[in-house]
Amino acid sequence: MPINMLKTKFAEIAVCVAATPDTPSAPLVTETAHAAKGYDLDVTVPADRVTGAARIMDEAAFMLEAITGVDWMAEQQFEIVYDYTAVALGARVVVRARVPRATPELPTISRIYPGANWHEREAHDFFGIVFTGHPELIPLLLPEDADFHPLRKDFGA
Repeated sequence: MPINMLKTKFAEIAVCVAATPDTPSAPLVTETAHAAKGYDLDVTVPADRVTGAARIMDEAAFMLEAITGVDWMAEQQFEIVYDYTAVALGARVVVRARVPRATPELPTISRIYPGANWHEREAHDFFGIVFTGHPELIPLLLPEDADFHPLRKDFGA
C-alpha cells in the first residue's frame, strides 16, 4: 500500500490539531523525507486507537519493528512509539500515542502483532506502562519483585 493511501486511512483515526483562525483542524499525519528522518510517515493517534493503527499497518503488510517509550516528564505524559517497516516497499512508518504519567494505560496490540508481546512487556518493565488486555504482562527483564521502573526520568538509582 503506497504511503499516500496510508495517509488517507490514518487521517480517519489520527489526533487532530486544533483549528486556528488561519488554519483548519488537521490530523497529525506527516509525510517525511526518509533520507532525513529514517521513516516515511509520522502518525499520532489517541491511545485508544493504537489497535486500529496496528490493523491498518497489518493490512498494508508492514511488520512491527519495535515499541518504545518516551518519558515527557515536564508534560506529565509518556509517549509510546510503534515502528513499522515494509521491506518490499522500502518504507517505514512511526505511530505515536501519549498517555498520562499518572495512569499510563493503552490497549495491547499483541493480538494483531504477536511479536508485540515482548516489546510491551519491556515497556511495562522500564516505564510502568500498562497494556490492557495483554496476555502475560509480567516482568521480562527486571526481577519478578521489582517495584520500580528504571527508565522513568524521576527514577533515583
